Amino acid sequence: MKFNLSSTALSSRLLTLSRVINSKNSLPILECFLFEVSDGQLTITASDSENVMRGTLNLENCEGEGNFAVKNHTILDAVKELPEQPLTLEVNFDEMTIYVTYQNGSYNFPIIGADEFPRVQPVSDNATTITLQAENLSESLTRCLFATAQDELRPVMNGIFFDLKEEALAIVATDGHKLVRNKNFAIRTDVPASFILPRKPASLLKNVLSKDGGDVVIRFDERSAEISYSEGNLSCRLIEGKYPNYNSVIPLDNPNQVTVDRRTMVGALRRVLPFASDSSQLIRIHVSTGLLELNAEDIDFATSAKEQVTCGYGGSFMSIGFRGASLLDILNNLEGDEIIIQLADPSRAGIIVPSTQPENEDILMLIMPMLLND
Repeated sequence: MKFNLSSTALSSRLLTLSRVINSKNSLPILECFLFEVSDGQLTITASDSENVMRGTLNLENCEGEGNFAVKNHTILDAVKELPEQPLTLEVNFDEMTIYVTYQNGSYNFPIIGADEFPRVQPVSDNATTITLQAENLSESLTRCLFATAQDELRPVMNGIFFDLKEEALAIVATDGHKLVRNKNFAIRTDVPASFILPRKPASLLKNVLSKDGGDVVIRFDERSAEISYSEGNLSCRLIEGKYPNYNSVIPLDNPNQVTVDRRTMVGALRRVLPFASDSSQLIRIHVSTGLLELNAEDIDFATSAKEQVTCGYGGSFMSIGFRGASLLDILNNLEGDEIIIQLADPSRAGIIVPSTQPENEDILMLIMPMLLND
């Protein structure tokens, strides 16, 4: 079997797929890429047994068909340093060797039989289907990933919740201290359905979809999901369990609204945060007419800092405390120049939203307050 393809295209696809492979695997074959050549196409698969990712490449010239596996480090090291040029790959199944020829040289290394590579169980016939734009999904995953938990006792919190209802698709993540909810009103259904996507496949998708301009089709049942995009597809096992009622923690009426420049707020927070206590990272926020003040203090080391930022606010004076790192994460994962911070009182969660919402979307981030002792 012999075929030709671009060195850059192969290297790029292998690098993307290599993120699926774990450093330690239960089966030796999972350290390999599976290559399948058929109908003038090369399909490359990587798996960690729970997540299976495939990418396809069109072949310029192809003689014969077949399947084989190659150690991921071997093939990656062979092609990643090559400049853009055509490669010729010739597979000898009698010798179980692959020969890679390029402009000024060649490689050869052993291949492994493809029969050992685990096969994916397809989702059931009654699976629910969602179709959405790759860009929208990538942006939603990017906003949500930082808010997922790493909680062994509550594994449902470790993923991103897709909640498809009659009025919209909500994509949600929370760790109990902060929460992100993205609503897409262009996607709705007559039959509500939901699933929890684990953090690893969400991260894999975020990276691959950022360069993808097409549509994404998600098919899911109670146990697994198949996610198809223009360059390939991802199959993964879902997190089983009941996701907490995220709507119940979102305040419906936070009357005190502070409008502030997001980048100015981020800069001030970065300057003040190093002076907060390492253990609590408490940042005190005081808002008064036209002014927002950030305060940090570490009593143990006798350090403190404060900075004032101009804002749009006409309410009464108010103080509230937030964990600085969580607040910074939220501000960094919002787009746009201006944000609105909606507050009620020092004991209730703060809501942070962009001043201008994207078309057909509603983006909301929530942060729980910290107790102020003064």
